[in-house]
Amino acid sequence: MSFPVIKKASYILVNTPDMILQNGTTQTLERETNPSSEYLVEIKNHIRPFNEVVAYAPNQTYIGNMLPEELSKRPRPWHQEAVANADRYGKYGEIMPQDEFYGLMKLSDVFNLLLLEKSFTAHVKEKFLAHPILKDKAEALGEGDEIDTIKNMVDNHIAEGLYQDGKLVGCVKRAHEFDKNLTSHIMLENIAVKASGVLALMNLAKNMDIPVEEVEYLIECSEEAVGDMNQRGGGNIAKAAGEIAGFKGATGSDMRGFCAAPSHALITAASLVKSGVYKNVVIFAGGATAKLGMNGKDHVKKGLPVLEDCLGGFAILISENDGVNPVLRTDIVGRHTIGHGASPQAVLEALVLDPLDKSGLKITDVDKFAPEMQTPDLTEPAGAGDVPTQNYKMIGALAVKKGQLDRKDLPQFVIDHGYPGFAPTQGHIPSGVPIIGHGVDRILEGKLKNFMVIGKGSLFLGRMTNLFDGVSILVEKNSGKTEEANAVSKEEIKSMVADAMAEFAKHLMEQ
Repeated sequence: MSFPVIKKASYILVNTPDMILQNGTTQTLERETNPSSEYLVEIKNHIRPFNEVVAYAPNQTYIGNMLPEELSKRPRPWHQEAVANADRYGKYGEIMPQDEFYGLMKLSDVFNLLLLEKSFTAHVKEKFLAHPILKDKAEALGEGDEIDTIKNMVDNHIAEGLYQDGKLVGCVKRAHEFDKNLTSHIMLENIAVKASGVLALMNLAKNMDIPVEEVEYLIECSEEAVGDMNQRGGGNIAKAAGEIAGFKGATGSDMRGFCAAPSHALITAASLVKSGVYKNVVIFAGGATAKLGMNGKDHVKKGLPVLEDCLGGFAILISENDGVNPVLRTDIVGRHTIGHGASPQAVLEALVLDPLDKSGLKITDVDKFAPEMQTPDLTEPAGAGDVPTQNYKMIGALAVKKGQLDRKDLPQFVIDHGYPGFAPTQGHIPSGVPIIGHGVDRILEGKLKNFMVIGKGSLFLGRMTNLFDGVSILVEKNSGKTEEANAVSKEEIKSMVADAMAEFAKHLMEQ
């Protein structure tokens, strides 16, 4: 069977220290409910500088400068040991500083809602000119605005401030005087997710082996809902971001499913390509400002840096089978149905055991699993533990239960079949997809034969259902065969049609 392939993946991080304080939900809620909070004073002493963010080993792993296997050998906690000679640019993407991101947000704003102060704009222009994929965009930033204009809008609650090192340098205006869905706070969230998605798309387009115009469909799968008072989640970030990133030949839509959305999007993209509807589909997502410093109270309480200091993003190109790149096995898909229970065992049986069983595979036949890839440095201080390792243990326990693995081999199973978590806690960002860049490379190098992407989501957060969610798909080495062995070629079809027409004509003449 000719399955679609994963051709390329990009991963980006955006370090946003001031946005942690101004836009992270934990901090904004604390400011509203307890403005004299000691936490709000103390958190400023726990913000990492950009060079430390770049030198953080999980971040280097996320953008492709370090292998997950290398990360697993480093002593924990990882924030205590900087990576030597760390580079902000990686094989898969980059780590962008906040000032440049404000400039990218400005480029992504098509309604003149975002203002940047004149001298700050000039500063960002200089940085754009040195940036490998933004150097041609510098002049599009314009000349900037007067700081008095910006300050007046922020003081009168018409706009949300943008800060650099605690200093006001810009703002995002509300898009409507009365519409609560177009407030300045929400517009800032939406422009930020759009801009970080644009950055992921631009990094994907760089050195892509097909012209960007040949991408026909975009699926955006973050957790933001763009809309107004009449349609709160109407969308469409996919086309909005594609417009800025230069994907002129594509249409697209948004897909939502909390943390599981990227895996839903991956399966949907694979299905669209497999069916022949589109030849090239890109799935992508930007980051969520609300989740910046989400566990900040626990980090500060334990004397740690506020480690949730980056927006995350990714983009993945899915194309027709080229006989080379790893294939998406659309016939080995796990799904957590409405009828499944919500226990961890029931979820993993649905997402891992059931699809493998149906295909005659064992759990131990899968080289690597990628469930929830949160960095444990971020989650352990908050009491959530090492989430990826917990998942690997449960998957291994299922293998033991099914007689596919000896109980004594369970600890080794966790090491052999899992990767350490290296993704930011941005909800949808850690859920399965971080493995794709490294996994595809390892398959092409002959070091893996397959891996499984597992997306899980908490639908109950929306207060519409108590249900859990999840889907999974197996990615494996390409056999090199792009057509089914028994498939009929185009030339054979033409010959058959010609023979049938000739036979029909002969029949008519005999009448």
